Amino acid sequence: MSVSVFIDGGHGTTGLEITQRLGGRSDMSLVVLDDSRRKNAKARSEALNDSDFVILCLPDDAARDAVEMITSNGTRVIDASSAHRVADGWTYGFPELEPRQQAEIASAARVSNPGCYPTGFLALVRPLVRAGYIPVDWPLSVNALSGYSGGGKAMIAEFESGKAKTRARAYALDLSHKHVAEMRRQARIEHLPIFQPGVADTYRGMIVEVPLPLHALPRKASLAQIEATLADAYKDSPLVRIAPGDVPFVRIEDDAGTDRLTLRVCGNDETGQARLIATLDNLGKGAAGAAVQNLNIMAGFDPIAGLTL
Repeated sequence: MSVSVFIDGGHGTTGLEITQRLGGRSDMSLVVLDDSRRKNAKARSEALNDSDFVILCLPDDAARDAVEMITSNGTRVIDASSAHRVADGWTYGFPELEPRQQAEIASAARVSNPGCYPTGFLALVRPLVRAGYIPVDWPLSVNALSGYSGGGKAMIAEFESGKAKTRARAYALDLSHKHVAEMRRQARIEHLPIFQPGVADTYRGMIVEVPLPLHALPRKASLAQIEATLADAYKDSPLVRIAPGDVPFVRIEDDAGTDRLTLRVCGNDETGQARLIATLDNLGKGAAGAAVQNLNIMAGFDPIAGLTL
């Protein structure tokens, strides 16, 4: 069986990465509009409505407009933008997040791809909330650093031309980043986490860290218990792995160039302090890899087909 796939916005960074992962597959055929037809409303509408699957790699408003253009009941959508991550009627496309999440994605007509930062945060936090180690009203914070490709073509050009004039910088200092609503809803916690993102002078890769004062939590836990809880949550996942926490350092590039996600529980049992750390590729499991994984699941194929482990 072969399915047709139209990537709307396929010339952007994420769209090109998805196209690369789907290249050479006999079970999928790409619907491609040439340069003269890409911005033709009629041609685009036909592609959106005639394809089995549509992957939206567009700015948020454009993604919403594209969804409005889809009138066919047979077209299933994966939105890689942040337009629908907290929207009713959309299934959250993080197959490993909940025990039945993959089954829900498999039958969904509308799937919203997770954000890259929320992917790391949720992978670390959600199993611990579900297990009762982190109370739903706990004041969480998350510190993260991404490769500059996460900022799209404009940021890529800024860093690669030397105009950025920095090795790393913090941003979203007003604590109003659009990812925090997604983090709160999908972690099922009461308060927005304090989100401290930054961008580094490296093309791809991401490190996401959640500090956790184990000594102050109502349900006391050791580093080993936290690690065991995460290991149990992802024991059947080929993409999410638990790595040792007793390492001298963790690098932003550790999972760059792959579609996997690595979690570590670092810290000090004597002081009761933990550093939960996730590494991933912001263009892999944080974007294109996640979209292809969701596409595979929705189409009934091997979930990791075309992905790099």
